[in-house]
Amino acid sequence: MGRKYARESSMKLLYQMEINSDFSNGTISQFFENNSFNESEREYIEGSIYTIIDNLKDIDSNIKDNISGWKLHRLARVDLCILRIAIYEIIFRDDIPVEVSINEAIEISKKYSTDESSKFINGVLGGFVRSRDKDE
Repeated sequence: MGRKYARESSMKLLYQMEINSDFSNGTISQFFENNSFNESEREYIEGSIYTIIDNLKDIDSNIKDNISGWKLHRLARVDLCILRIAIYEIIFRDDIPVEVSINEAIEISKKYSTDESSKFINGVLGGFVRSRDKDE
């Protein structure tokens, strides 16, 4: 199915890990045992999840810096996971255009979160990209 399916699957795995406070390799292995992916989807999921886990403090710090008036723990867990994946792509994946990462995050939020989430996610990611571009 491709990268869109892999992104959604990464969000689901990250959500499961977040809800259960279990970011272990066992959770990742179990996820792959219970779901079917082609090679490129599996590579994307593994790459995204391991990179997000390894850089969680930095990724969450970037989210915190762009959610004025909100606390990280108050965000909907689905929205948090979507933001983590988008920021991972923007920072660590030069092969994915920033616009694509933002658009895909918005589309995933429309599918899995509330009606207002897509606007919120667009605003957070837009702020992140603007501040990042200003710093470069």
